[in-house]
Amino acid sequence: MNKKNLINRLYPELLLITFFVLLIAAMPKEKKMEYNKLTSEEKRVIIDKGTEMPFTGKYVNYHENGTYTCKRCGSVLFNSGDKFDSECGWPSFDDAIPGTVKKLPDPDGLRTEIECAKCGAHLGHVFYGEGFTSKDTRYCVNSISLNFTPKDNDLMDTGYFAGGCFWGIEYEYNLLKGVKSVKVGYMGGKTSNPTYEEVCSGRTGHYETAEVVFDPSQVTYEDVAKYFFEIHDPTQSNGQGPDIGEQYLSVVFYKNDAEKETAEKLIGILKNKGYKVATKLIKAETFWKAEDYHQDYYSKSGKTPYCHVYTKRF
Repeated sequence: MNKKNLINRLYPELLLITFFVLLIAAMPKEKKMEYNKLTSEEKRVIIDKGTEMPFTGKYVNYHENGTYTCKRCGSVLFNSGDKFDSECGWPSFDDAIPGTVKKLPDPDGLRTEIECAKCGAHLGHVFYGEGFTSKDTRYCVNSISLNFTPKDNDLMDTGYFAGGCFWGIEYEYNLLKGVKSVKVGYMGGKTSNPTYEEVCSGRTGHYETAEVVFDPSQVTYEDVAKYFFEIHDPTQSNGQGPDIGEQYLSVVFYKNDAEKETAEKLIGILKNKGYKVATKLIKAETFWKAEDYHQDYYSKSGKTPYCHVYTKRF
């Protein structure tokens, strides 16, 4: 077979091969995942699977509403509503957003490592059977592996106040312009995820507390705190009204120095007016949401508070 005949015979095959080569070349290339730049310490934990020192991380005692994301790739991993205080020294969550966290055996043969399912960033470890919450799960995460994104309404602020039965505090705060939501629960105690019965026993050290979410563009923290001193009796030192006991004491839980200074200023004004203020100022820690039947109690029951009434004091 001469060269001309050979070329004519192979031409269709060559044309088809050329077509596929050009087709493959024209196909969009898979974009390589781009990661956020990490510091040397972040690399030590996230890439080299190290561990940050306990009680040093940014999010150990962090209580804002929002989501926690992977520092390396930005994938959303945890919701703030699943975060709890385990007192282990690292942020703890009892659940993760489905499909975002990968579990695999730790090289030590004992623990279960967790990493970002999208980029493989080391997060920490997950433990079971410790009984911290009803989910019986603890995702123990390095703060340095996370970033935090505030809730969509990131302009909202939160205050924590205890002043007797939390039903009444909740009822009164729902009447204040600028307040967007109120939840009742427990704060200031020494046990995790307490029940109402445990708090009422007086053995946990918790106070019945209201979590007040408000819009700072409509009402300031000072106004919210001032209102607190006007919807309960801040001079009663053993409870509130007929409710006697530690869980009913008057407390402002401050998240930062600015809130503490505001509360101190208001207490000073009241004292100058002759009020013997018994309100305590305590650093805010974990807020444990109370049982569902306590939420919106007066709205559900159609009743009104028995020991909370607005009294102008400022």
